[in-house]
Amino acid sequence: MGEGASDYREDPLWQRLARYRVGPPDAAFSFEQRLARENGWSEAHAGRVVDEYRRFCYLAMRAGHEVTPSDAVDQAWHLHLTYSRDYWQRFCPDVLEMPLHHGPTAGGEVERDRYYRQYAETLASYERVFGPSPADIWPDANRRLYRDPLARRVHPRDHLIVPKRLAIPVIVLALVGAIIAAWQLSG
Repeated sequence: MGEGASDYREDPLWQRLARYRVGPPDAAFSFEQRLARENGWSEAHAGRVVDEYRRFCYLAMRAGHEVTPSDAVDQAWHLHLTYSRDYWQRFCPDVLEMPLHHGPTAGGEVERDRYYRQYAETLASYERVFGPSPADIWPDANRRLYRDPLARRVHPRDHLIVPKRLAIPVIVLALVGAIIAAWQLSG
């Protein structure tokens, strides 16, 4: 555990965050279920991400510097913002006791470098308060900020996803099928 690990549990802010649940309590589809569905995660993983979102919100209020979330935590934050009444009328005033705005990057190398430093500082604060962060949710700063700039989110509802190891065989089969179909139509 980090140096302040026992202290944060006694903080009234942490106690409010630990009790807080996003959205209406009687919803048939929980926040965690929706987060899992929208990101292709298991519900167990989505639950862990929500726990890390609580930790991020705690750091946002207590770290003493600007914080940057991991990509997974950012997905939870984005989804929470869509529950706008819950976020602005319950979460911010009653749990955080102040607004927590989400500011996207303006883009470019200077911004990327700034977010890199902020994220690295967030990870250091996380470790001081909570102990080591789970690497599957909080990757190191290089992986978080300097990954492939051409990477895109793909939802399986909208796209056929083929593992790279199967791409060539699938393409060959599709071409053979197209050639056979064209041959049969012409003959």
